[in-house]
Amino acid sequence: MKPLTVLFGGSRGIGRACLDQLAADGFAVAYTYVSAAPEAEPCEDVRGYAVDVVDEAAVAAFFETVKRDFGASPRAVVVNAGINVPPAPLAQFSTENFHRLLSVNLVGAFNALREAARHVEDDGAIVALSTSLVRKALPGAGPYIATKAAVEALVRSLSLELAPRRVRVNAVAPGPVDTDLFRDGKDEAAVQRSAALSPLGRVGRPQEIAEVVSFLVSPKASWIYGQVVQPNGGLV
Repeated sequence: MKPLTVLFGGSRGIGRACLDQLAADGFAVAYTYVSAAPEAEPCEDVRGYAVDVVDEAAVAAFFETVKRDFGASPRAVVVNAGINVPPAPLAQFSTENFHRLLSVNLVGAFNALREAARHVEDDGAIVALSTSLVRKALPGAGPYIATKAAVEALVRSLSLELAPRRVRVNAVAPGPVDTDLFRDGKDEAAVQRSAALSPLGRVGRPQEIAEVVSFLVSPKASWIYGQVVQPNGGLV
């Protein structure tokens, strides 16, 4: 029987790349989406579920449903669900957009991490997605960065809490990655400015992040606890 990974946010971008990589690396995957599932699954051991991470009851029910459907608790949980909003100086940042970021990126991550801690198998792994911008501030992105910094704080504490069960809890904090979410609202000049932040002169590819995530949930990462791994092409 394949080990099971629960993946929050697996329908597009980095999440979809993680889904494909985990499946290729021998995991069964139960993943969430918000509105529409991908048209095709990579293999028969992959199943999608409509779940809103902001709804704590829905997140709890999702874990119970997955356990029933797959006949096992997850060996690993990846918390990728998140949003961004158009950047703006703090003085002009709307309260509505700030609350949207808090609701999905922080409350949603809290809900997913809490249930992950309750359901993940001993000797398992939890990975949460953050951003390298926590360590390289950009104007207009402060509220988004703040929500991801809070996720990293949850990861560090949770790694200590679950260490007696030998559950490894880490974060992956990419730099700019070429996804639909990244390109939303950007013209080509803005994309190139992001590319210039790396000494390699390009933005990352979703697959490059997915490979790091898959490594961290595997036994090959057995000595990595409470870390923030930054695949960012030398951004910081």
